[in-house]
Amino acid sequence: MDHTMKIRIFLLPGLFYLLFHCADAQDFPKIDESERIKRLETPKGMVRAVLDTDTYNEIDDQFALAYAVLSKDKITLEAVYAAPYFNNRSASPGDGMEKSYQEILRLLKFLGKSPEGFAFRGSGSYLEDVSKPVRSDAALDLIKKAKNSSPGNPLYVITVGCITNVASAILIDPSIIENIVVVWLGGNSPEWPDQREFNLRQDVKAARVVLNSGVPLVIMPCQPVVARFHTTIPEMTHYLKGKSPLADYLLKTTIDYSGGRDYWSKVIWDVTAVAWLVNPSWMPTNIVHSPVLTDQVTYSTDMSRHFIRMATSVNRDALFRDLFVKISNAR
Repeated sequence: MDHTMKIRIFLLPGLFYLLFHCADAQDFPKIDESERIKRLETPKGMVRAVLDTDTYNEIDDQFALAYAVLSKDKITLEAVYAAPYFNNRSASPGDGMEKSYQEILRLLKFLGKSPEGFAFRGSGSYLEDVSKPVRSDAALDLIKKAKNSSPGNPLYVITVGCITNVASAILIDPSIIENIVVVWLGGNSPEWPDQREFNLRQDVKAARVVLNSGVPLVIMPCQPVVARFHTTIPEMTHYLKGKSPLADYLLKTTIDYSGGRDYWSKVIWDVTAVAWLVNPSWMPTNIVHSPVLTDQVTYSTDMSRHFIRMATSVNRDALFRDLFVKISNAR
């Protein structure tokens, strides 16, 4: 076995960043760059997808799940996975995952969809090491569905929380990167000073696995791109109140989350990852080199890295129009 240690050095403001890559580390399938770019083309027609979500973390995941289920003209949603999270709405990552799973079940009732064989619990913890996956029902189901896919008919993996479940699935069976396209709401734009965005910083090791794996990847960066996708309670009340039981539930959840604050607006972050599959023109993107995620939780640039796709802006009005109409008409 070759024990060669490769070292890359990146010059960052005030310090050197050393990225050590051991040949004994996880080996991922090599995808030719021309093939990767082909798989990163904006989707046309119907797509198959799964949704990985920390649904109880705040209130945007609920909108994203509803939007994915209701966008039947574009998305065949095959499963939803509960992702871990840890903040003031959970006692631990595992507790956050369980609360998210229970919220998924509540939403599926409003959507008239059975959770049997459709909703799965994810990881109860974050990655402890970039080579050690966390096995969960969600990761194993993702592998199963990916293995039943192909480069010509890929499974789109929409992930709108920390990316532990997806990274674990890739580590358990690296071959799945040939059959999936990951669409992630996570991190910030490369030009942003840091990447300490909630989804990314929850599990930096998992983010590093995905960025380094070579999986076809589309990123919706939070700052300064998706941060523009915000609404207010008066706007939501106008378009949602009394329109459907689902609409009333989402409106009440948002009002409760606001804590009665005046002059309050809310970014509905996670909907944008679904929107790229519904209508890519609402989320314009560019092909860029996959950034290097440093130990300082910043991005560094290496022009020899594989390509990914990254969003650059959002058509806020067109997307909210489609979102509100679909939720209002839900029965």
